[in-house]
Amino acid sequence: MSTTRHDHAGHHQPRGAPCLPLPGPTRQRLEPDQRIDWHQHEVHQLIHPAQGVLQVETAVGSWVVPPQRAVWVPAFTPHAHPARTAARMRSLAFPPETDPLGTEQPVVCAVSPLLRELVAALAEEGDGYPSEERAALQLAAAYQLARAERLPVLLPTPVDDRLRAVAALLHADPGDPRSLRELGAAVGAGERTLSRLFQAETGMSFPRWRARLRLHHALSMLDAGRSVTATAAACGYATPSAFTEAFRRTFGTTPSQYLPPTQAN
Repeated sequence: MSTTRHDHAGHHQPRGAPCLPLPGPTRQRLEPDQRIDWHQHEVHQLIHPAQGVLQVETAVGSWVVPPQRAVWVPAFTPHAHPARTAARMRSLAFPPETDPLGTEQPVVCAVSPLLRELVAALAEEGDGYPSEERAALQLAAAYQLARAERLPVLLPTPVDDRLRAVAALLHADPGDPRSLRELGAAVGAGERTLSRLFQAETGMSFPRWRARLRLHHALSMLDAGRSVTATAAACGYATPSAFTEAFRRTFGTTPSQYLPPTQAN
C-alpha cells in the first residue's frame, strides 16, 4: 500500500482504486499525517488503532476511529486511511461470506475488552497459533462484532465545490465561529443555497455537520496531548461542559475518560 502525507480538507476518490491482497491479520505503525492511499480488498476488513487516531475515508465520507473504536470496511469498498496522530494500526480480514455486521457501508463500532484482545492476539501473534486456534479466535472476533454497538460518527463528504470550500475552511479551523452566511460570503455562495446543498448532499443540516466535524478534530487534539479545556476552546465550544456533553453523546465516554489522567485538565 502506498503511503503519503495529507491534509484534513478531504480527498477525491481516484477512479480504479487498486484491489490489494489482504491474506490475514496485519499490523502497521503510522506517523502523524501519514496516509495509506485509496485501495480496496476482496475481503471484509476490520481496522482498529491500538494507539492513536485513524481516519477512514470512502466516497461517501469519513469516520474517525480512536482506540476504543474500530471500523468495519466491507469488501470491494474503495477507502483510504490517514493517521490523524502517530498510530499503531491493526486489522483483521474476513471472507465475503462472513459478515457479522450485515452492512454494505463502513460502520464504526465499540470495541469491547474481549474484542480488543482478540484483535491483538490475531494481529500481533497470529502466526504463532496453530490454524485451528487461529480459526477459533477469528470466529470469536466475528461473534463479538455481531454484538458490538454501532456508532453514528460518519462525517459525510460534500461534492459541490462551494460546500467543499466551506468544508476546507472549517477543517483548517474547526473553531471558526462564522455563520453559514458569513462562510458563504467568503466562498462566493448564498446562505440559502449552501443550507439546501448541505441537507441534500450530506443528509444533515449545516449545524449538525459542523458539530460532527468539530468532534472529529477534537479526538485528534486530545490524542495529541491537548487538555479538555484547550480542545473545547479550539473546537468552538462555549464551555468545557458543553464540549463534554457533546463528546459523551457521540462517543459514549467523556473526554476526561478518553484521556490519560495527566491530560484531563
